[in-house]
Amino acid sequence: MLLHNEPMSLHCSFRTGGLAQDFFIPNDVTDLSNFLKANTKPLLFLGLGSNLIVRDQGFEGVVIKLSNLKQINIEKNTLYAEAGITLAKLSRLCRVNHLYGCEFLSAIPGTVGGALMMNAGTFGSEFWQYVVSATTINQSGVISKRTKDNFDIGYRYVHAQYANEYFINATLEFNQKEPQQNIKQLLNKRNQHQPIGKASCGSVFKNPKNNFAAKLIEQSQLKGICIGGACVSDKHANFIINQNKASSADIINLITYIQQTVKLNFGIDLELEVVIK
Repeated sequence: MLLHNEPMSLHCSFRTGGLAQDFFIPNDVTDLSNFLKANTKPLLFLGLGSNLIVRDQGFEGVVIKLSNLKQINIEKNTLYAEAGITLAKLSRLCRVNHLYGCEFLSAIPGTVGGALMMNAGTFGSEFWQYVVSATTINQSGVISKRTKDNFDIGYRYVHAQYANEYFINATLEFNQKEPQQNIKQLLNKRNQHQPIGKASCGSVFKNPKNNFAAKLIEQSQLKGICIGGACVSDKHANFIINQNKASSADIINLITYIQQTVKLNFGIDLELEVVIK
């Protein structure tokens, strides 16, 4: 399905963003490959939009939403999952099939594709701990199988050896015989400490080495501060909330102000976890 001038505010958890010039939802991988072979415009791949800010000017190119790529196969302790599957669903399916280790994914509002791209994690666990291989597609529609060795993987980043490739599925392997974490306890902990239900992107900044972004922001007395309709959460200082019809510019300006203030107070550069396009 191909749409034109699609409001990105409908597809990003911040509920902001201008128009996407083109907005394509492929039926499957073959449909995606055929589209890319004919496309010449800039690309932006989209999952749940839970870690994305699209500027108010919009995106001059094609936004590709992978929500129809949701096949999943399980064989013994190995799981094949396409990029459009939500992490919450993946966690539930693992539990039903007695595959343990990915309980933490239930607390992350994203998809397999997004988790692959940024090595999503929380509560001490990361997605790429369980990835054996991944399949990518490039801007020309060519599909390639990549092993874990083809990527430089770290805290909230995944750098590929091959440029302009996008994740379309992953093969994961789980060896644990017992749950590592209690899903109900994880969700309760998340709900107690994070502003769930508010328009936000989750954690805005990566945690600096041996420190916490939320702690630095709180010690800078920035909790509750607002620029336009965007405010630092009173509940968790590393969350920005679209509290009153914020624009993307409001949010980006608040991000910049937080970075400048923390730098001034502590000499630490806060790196973004959220992606700005």
